[in-house]
Amino acid sequence: MNMFCYQCQETAKGTGCTISGVCGKKPEVANMQDLLVFVLKGISIYSTRARELGIENDKVNKFIFDGLFMTITNANFDNERFVSAVREGLKLREEIKAAFINAGGKLPSNLHDSASWTGDTVEEFEAKNISVGVLSTENEDIRSLRALITYGVKGMAAYTEHAFNLGYEDKSIYKFMQDALVATTDDTLSADQLVSLVMETGKFGVTAMALLDKANTTTYGNPEITKVDIGVRNNPGILISGHDLRDMEDLLKQTENTGVDVYTHSEMLPANYYPAFKKYNHFVGNYGSSWWKQKEEFETFNGPILFTTNCIVPPGKDASYSDKVYTTGAAGFTGFKHIADRPAGGQKDFSEIIAHAKKCNPPIEIEKGEIIGGFAHNQVFALADKVVDAVKSGAIKKFFVMAGCDGRMKDRNYYTEFAAALPKDTVILTAGCAKYRYNKLPLGDINGIPRVLDAGQCNDCYSLAVIAMKLKEIFNLNDINELPIAYNIAWYEQKAVIVLLALLYLGVKNIHLGPTLPGFLSPNVAKVLVEKFGIAGIGTVDDDIKSFLN
Repeated sequence: MNMFCYQCQETAKGTGCTISGVCGKKPEVANMQDLLVFVLKGISIYSTRARELGIENDKVNKFIFDGLFMTITNANFDNERFVSAVREGLKLREEIKAAFINAGGKLPSNLHDSASWTGDTVEEFEAKNISVGVLSTENEDIRSLRALITYGVKGMAAYTEHAFNLGYEDKSIYKFMQDALVATTDDTLSADQLVSLVMETGKFGVTAMALLDKANTTTYGNPEITKVDIGVRNNPGILISGHDLRDMEDLLKQTENTGVDVYTHSEMLPANYYPAFKKYNHFVGNYGSSWWKQKEEFETFNGPILFTTNCIVPPGKDASYSDKVYTTGAAGFTGFKHIADRPAGGQKDFSEIIAHAKKCNPPIEIEKGEIIGGFAHNQVFALADKVVDAVKSGAIKKFFVMAGCDGRMKDRNYYTEFAAALPKDTVILTAGCAKYRYNKLPLGDINGIPRVLDAGQCNDCYSLAVIAMKLKEIFNLNDINELPIAYNIAWYEQKAVIVLLALLYLGVKNIHLGPTLPGFLSPNVAKVLVEKFGIAGIGTVDDDIKSFLN
């Protein structure tokens, strides 16, 4: 077995990638990611103890959420970056260990190996990393619960980093992430205790998404109903993908009056909904669709592409755009140019990618028209009377939450067919790149309310939860599950995992999850989720619609 990874929906045979990752991740990268997570656990062991003595290390906090974010599916494929991160992590571990001891802290004799192992060379790292992955936990159910917690924390780390980049922090989130990592090293914890920690992970997922929502809306305004152009102009352009709105802001400021247009791709589409970005005349719309179609869409775009976060698909050997791709932040790929982090109080330097864009031809038009979005909680609240009247009159019979991720599997055609087959008195609430399966379908509206209400990025699933809680209040219901809302969610990677756990924490039941259930759920853990929360997979479109409507 060259590697083992089962953290994403497309994992091989639904059980685990063992030769190389379906995502394109090579074994050496997968194993080095495992080692980095192992080192993060060791740092957390000392950091949690130091915190009990009043020591809060900001450098440690940031390194841990940065490191977790780097290991999310499709974020970073650059082995050298992981080798450097492991080295830095080991030094940081010793730093926080020394601070703990100097403050009078006493170390137990049975410290986990992640708190004591040392190494410096790539050879030493490779000799260790093959033994510290998820399979190092022998008990299948304990392994499954530890994985569920770890992947939830990875998703939480992504949202926490975006908030941090906008100057927003909640140190209770850092504490929880580190406590959770330490818990995955504790062999004395029972399955029931780990199930409780899974629920607490969901609780802090809500906290992290609320923090990011506050950061985004305070900085850039509340998203507004927006018609986004999906055509092209005649200027050269830069295509920005990923999720980080601070990177979006820096790029727009630096491209202003340069003759270079900026287009969004995939999960950056919702940037078009924010008032602060609408003032830029060279911010012209969205190009293409979901992340997995980038190989063909990057070819026709002609200009350079900037990845601010995950969702990289390794280019083929014959790809003409390989030398035009730039990464920044947690993202990385061997051979792509990486743009360094911004200095304190400053901006990232995008001058190289802007100069590159000026030498390129304008994008080739691949479609025309508009798509509508911007239905985050504030905007929906502004329409509350209209929505409530439509529900009371029977014009809207049911809402379907179809949020989450898109992916390459043919089974995902189910979501397009499901959306198209829904009765015309239903409305789809969505967020994340799952929307690309149906956001260009001519589904019409109900009394002026579009039948697809796009709240934004995957983290904006928080908006959908807020909307549901508000409707529960308006209709004076005791239970969120009494609302005429059904949940048919698609998932792909770890940010979707934390969204799922957040919904479970909020009490949402009977969620259908697809196109397949996670490979990291053992039969017993899956049984708990089914019995306690009503989690189910997907079936046929007709059968599922009948089930939901009944």
